[in-house]
Amino acid sequence: MKLIIACAVAMAFSACGEKKLNLGDYPLDTCVVTGKKLDSMGEPYAFQHEGTKVYFCCEGCKEDFNADPKKFLAKIEAAKKSK
Repeated sequence: MKLIIACAVAMAFSACGEKKLNLGDYPLDTCVVTGKKLDSMGEPYAFQHEGTKVYFCCEGCKEDFNADPKKFLAKIEAAKKSK
């Protein structure tokens, strides 16, 4: 429920228009939790987990990530290998 509310609020305040994200060498342009485009809810939320930078579509996704970080880190590693 918290995720839905946080994402809805972020969406309501997101800026109109399209801009190119500069995420450096981050291998995904989608949220590892929801699968939505990282800028779909406004500015992506960046989080550092044990030395690995993770980007979410909104801050609410951090709670779901923390429930099972290995699952989501595996998605990032798989994306790195496929690039």
